[in-house]
Amino acid sequence: MDIVSSRNFKKQYKKLPAKIKKDFEERLRLFEINSFNPILNNHKLQGKLKNARSINITGDIRVIYEQVDNKTVVFLMIAKHSELYD
Repeated sequence: MDIVSSRNFKKQYKKLPAKIKKDFEERLRLFEINSFNPILNNHKLQGKLKNARSINITGDIRVIYEQVDNKTVVFLMIAKHSELYD
């Protein structure tokens, strides 16, 4: 699986505390092995993000991504739930 990060994702990621970055790296490894691992709570979104999916990084931090094709995923955003879905 190829994972590409959008410019916006990279900017948001840089601002995260070290603990959240560590949690992200652990969840990323799970995602690469099985993107539907129950720990990730991978689910389809609705509304303006209807073509995207979300995974949990921590209790409040989410990653929004889109599946481009069978091999490529684009990480679009990483932030607190309340910041992503306002």
